[in-house]
Amino acid sequence: MKRFWIFGLAVLLAADTADVAPLGTYTAAERRHWAFQPRQKANPPAISDKWIRTPIDAFILAGLQKAQLAPAPEADRATLIRRATYELHGLPPTPEEIAVFVADKSPTAYDNLIERLLASPRYGEQWARHWLDVIRFAESDGYEYDTHRPDAYRFRDYVISSFNTDKPYDQFLREQIAGDEIDPKNDELLIASGFNRLGPLRKNAGNQAVASSRTEVLTEMTNIVGAAMLGVTVGCSRCHDHKFDPFRQSDYYRMQGFFAQTHPNDIVVASPEEQAAWKEKMDPLETEMRKLRFSMRRASEEEKGKILTRLEEIDGLIPPPLTAMYAVKSDQKEMSQIHMLAGGDYRNKGKKVGMRPLGVLLPEGTPEMPLTTEKPRTKLAEWVTQPDHPLTARVMVNRIWSYHFGRGIVATPNDYGRMGVRPTHPELLDFLANEYVASGWKMKPLHRMMMLSSTYRQASKSPTEAAAREKDPSNKLLWKWNRRRLAAEEIRDTMLTVSGRLNTKAGGPSVLISIDEELIKDLKRPQYWVVTRDKKEHDRRTIYLIYKRNLILPFNQVFDSPDTLLSCARRDESTHAPQALELLNGKLSNDLAKSLAARLKAEKKTTQDRIDHAFRLIAGRAPNPTERTLAIKYLDDPDPAAETEFALSLFNTNAFLYVN
Repeated sequence: MKRFWIFGLAVLLAADTADVAPLGTYTAAERRHWAFQPRQKANPPAISDKWIRTPIDAFILAGLQKAQLAPAPEADRATLIRRATYELHGLPPTPEEIAVFVADKSPTAYDNLIERLLASPRYGEQWARHWLDVIRFAESDGYEYDTHRPDAYRFRDYVISSFNTDKPYDQFLREQIAGDEIDPKNDELLIASGFNRLGPLRKNAGNQAVASSRTEVLTEMTNIVGAAMLGVTVGCSRCHDHKFDPFRQSDYYRMQGFFAQTHPNDIVVASPEEQAAWKEKMDPLETEMRKLRFSMRRASEEEKGKILTRLEEIDGLIPPPLTAMYAVKSDQKEMSQIHMLAGGDYRNKGKKVGMRPLGVLLPEGTPEMPLTTEKPRTKLAEWVTQPDHPLTARVMVNRIWSYHFGRGIVATPNDYGRMGVRPTHPELLDFLANEYVASGWKMKPLHRMMMLSSTYRQASKSPTEAAAREKDPSNKLLWKWNRRRLAAEEIRDTMLTVSGRLNTKAGGPSVLISIDEELIKDLKRPQYWVVTRDKKEHDRRTIYLIYKRNLILPFNQVFDSPDTLLSCARRDESTHAPQALELLNGKLSNDLAKSLAARLKAEKKTTQDRIDHAFRLIAGRAPNPTERTLAIKYLDDPDPAAETEFALSLFNTNAFLYVN
């Protein structure tokens, strides 16, 4: 045997490698792709200009000057506080907060605003949603059975807490990839390891032990690390060498090798009495299922049909899982041998592979590690979070940038490969990534640098807009701030807030709300959609509602909530008739319009005061003369429904739905 040193570990390789896939080789041209190159030391351009507040401004201004463009003026203070509050909280500022900020002439007023917003627990609820999109978080399996995962909420709460405490991103990733290996007695890390089980799960008549299911589970674990953490489409090399990027099929399966020992681990936290009652119901069902599966081996086609029907019936009788921590564990005894699969088909096994990170990012000839290596996911996590990794920091700072400025420096956040879009400001990207790592992988310093910049404070309209659009129609150079529409969760949460009904309770099991019975009937197990009894729970922030793969809440779906089957790098922002119909005719909007009308009536005595207050709640500003005149004329109508319809109309305005 020959001894090699890799990642600080002694790795033994067997001499007999006839059935082992050879290591891939990579040309100099393949390695030269910008995203695979080490980050460069990038200093802000030496520009002296009073517009420059943070280093970001120097990079942006240099690009604008080169294109002979000028930045837009600074947004007014009411616009800035509304923008910043939505960016960091996903909620509107109160009229009182706006008034105080506008009146504060202190030079540190805006800095203090950002600090206050970052310190609030609302920050974690907003930014956790972004990460949960990226890692396609959901609380059910998807596919035909779409089994509910009643304890997945623990992972959601872990992510919210991690953002609120500004947990270093490298630690955050290590905990998710390998929390159970890092400390198997730490509940928080066990919950974090549930990241590896977030993907959709196909069940076969209640049997997950078949080879096809195991292959798909390993595929999900591998693909999400590539898309979410590395920003590459490594999943495209599952069936064959990647057509565009230097990822060999052998690379893919060697990455999959890090998960060969990984298996589900539901750590039951239910009481002994609950466990006994569950076992009493479950044991006879499991016994019957085992007998039926055994009888399938020699059954005729007609008999197989009857057996499958009975298995379906039993599946509907299975009691909900016991309360547990949704984790994983590494088990060498149950390790899967990883083969290259022709066409990705588990029935077409090729040569064996060990485990190794992506070859194009390693020195030529770097050996693989055996699948029996202890704590394999920890080895992967250590590689992903190396401070000098060319992808990890770039990918995350680009995500943060895209949520603040409406477009990433790399416009394809999940694809840094050849088919992705090259960065508009490569030096700025490296500067931010270097700062990120140097500051201990902390996110809040990045928020400060971005949001305190003059670039961020620009108005969403420019006096030279026509000329600027001629040169830069997509605003890649950021000559103004990109106006954006509120996301589905932000729309619902805002309606709850302005109506005075938002329940700010944090954490805990997800809430199931009342929806159309016809939608519930289409579920495989409709009996599990048990509406939460406490009606106050229904008014909690949307992040605490159930996220079920086969039944996206209708309001969320119409406003472009992702399907949670795949990583969502950035949400679509469509505009279509069903959105207007939902806001005009939907049960939620009409119910909350009544509450808003009641609030206005209770808090303000005159019609004009109610109109003014309504606009300050909804739009963060007073009504303009035309809006005030129309509203007064409408509310002069003695119809008792007029005030509710007025409130409903405000939910349908661009001033409500968009952030400038």
